Amino acid sequence: MTTTTRRARVCSAGDRPTALLDATHEGDTSALDDLPDHGFTRTHVTGYVQPKAEWLAQTRQGRFVYHTIDGKSATIEIDGDTARLVVRTVTDATVYGTRANWPPRLATEYAHKGDTWVVLRTEATTW
Repeated sequence: MTTTTRRARVCSAGDRPTALLDATHEGDTSALDDLPDHGFTRTHVTGYVQPKAEWLAQTRQGRFVYHTIDGKSATIEIDGDTARLVVRTVTDATVYGTRANWPPRLATEYAHKGDTWVVLRTEATTW
């Protein structure tokens, strides 16, 4: 499979990059439990590396509520069986009780396993 073909597959509506962001926006913790790898971590803007189970539990408790996610840009780089998607958004979210418009830059790493891309980790910084 060529890099161009693989890039198209990673970016298609049925693959994980858009599905993870959509599930985050919708607060769909069932999808968020299924999409990322078991060892998935989410690094917050504070630098805290949060394990998947803790992130999901706090999302279920309402500590992370995403009202809108406005995508501003997205780039993807593919190198063999790894990919990195970087998305800049303006996100209206309530985080630990504080509602604000946040400007996260989300860098998500993927591994190609079989016919699918598996989400390994996401790191949030600001832009």
